[in-house]
Amino acid sequence: MPTNYCLEVNGDFACFTRPEMKVERVSYDVITPSSARSIFEAIFWKPSIRWQITQIDVLKPIHWTSARRNELSNVVSSSSVTSAMKNNKGSLGIYIEEDRQQRAGLYLRDVSYRLYADLIFDQTKDVSAEYGKYTAMFERRALKGQCFNQPYLGCREFSCDFKLVLDNGNQKKPINETRSLGWMLYDLDYQNVSSPNPRFFNAEMKNGVILIPDWNSEEVRG
Repeated sequence: MPTNYCLEVNGDFACFTRPEMKVERVSYDVITPSSARSIFEAIFWKPSIRWQITQIDVLKPIHWTSARRNELSNVVSSSSVTSAMKNNKGSLGIYIEEDRQQRAGLYLRDVSYRLYADLIFDQTKDVSAEYGKYTAMFERRALKGQCFNQPYLGCREFSCDFKLVLDNGNQKKPINETRSLGWMLYDLDYQNVSSPNPRFFNAEMKNGVILIPDWNSEEVRG
């Protein structure tokens, strides 16, 4: 039986970019399941486990802000890196003066969420381990604030803090808001690693709570 964990995360800014508006970035109204999963994975991940997001509580009213920022228009290709490593030479530098572009964005500000996720263990990928080993490792790391990389809210520059919630009894209540959030990115399907497909679900917030359907349910569509 998977263990359901809860993390409370807070941040000054967030951008969970809508894929249909990736040129001028526009965020979804709330955190997406894929971004929530990445926060759990930043704290603890192994090849034999996966995180299944089950619920998102929105703890602060949804506020927006707009900004312009400088971005690079190009990235170093993996083939260039491979070639440089093979030949022991090559130019991998990118000059900001030549590739700078300015983009506008519509971001969220002052966000706070409680994220719930099941820790699911695949015994076939670690036959010598037991489920309790991984739950203990995650709890120890989360309670100490340890993470493999700093968790962030959609964009790496929007880092967030987190804490493991062990007792929901005295926690802050979600916002008193109910409405449809429309079709939202759930996660990417990596069955075809070279070309992962996005999958979506119809998100609905009831009294600040969003229930996340199972990945294999009919509510999740590619």
